[in-house]
Amino acid sequence: MKYCSLCGATVSSKVPQGDNVMRYVCDACDTVHYQNPKIVAGCIVTWQDRVLLCRRAIEPRYGLWTIPAGFMELGETANAAAARETMEEACAVVEIDDLFALYNIPHVSQVYIIFKAHLNAPEYSPGEESLETELFSVDEIPWEELAFPVVSAALKRFVENRDETPHRPFVGDIIR
Repeated sequence: MKYCSLCGATVSSKVPQGDNVMRYVCDACDTVHYQNPKIVAGCIVTWQDRVLLCRRAIEPRYGLWTIPAGFMELGETANAAAARETMEEACAVVEIDDLFALYNIPHVSQVYIIFKAHLNAPEYSPGEESLETELFSVDEIPWEELAFPVVSAALKRFVENRDETPHRPFVGDIIR
């Protein structure tokens, strides 16, 4: 960051008074510019005993499988973001059931919020960011072709705990 988004003056990297972390601070108006993690919201979507996955049509990890997920927009709730991303990537309308897991991924400054969701009908198709979409039984999940470690971790946890009632949300870390 070179310039203040508030007044346009240059910024310097320093520890603001009362803080203990280096931040960008405007040299003119003293506005502190925080660099915060990005929130990613997604769903493990089911239809009967199958899981909906999307084959990525974009980088990073083009051609590999993932759950529908993406960055939250300003003014959006996490569950609304997860449902929107599912519509965008899989052209599927879902009902959000429960919070499934929260994964901290500090090395890429992301926090994943993953919900369990279900289709009311097996209606889905690839959106612009997907090459294809498919429902997989747990025995058919393409484990070696999953796009990201967080997707692998979430799906493994889902498979291992899918019959847990009531479901308790999981909090974990993906560390490099």
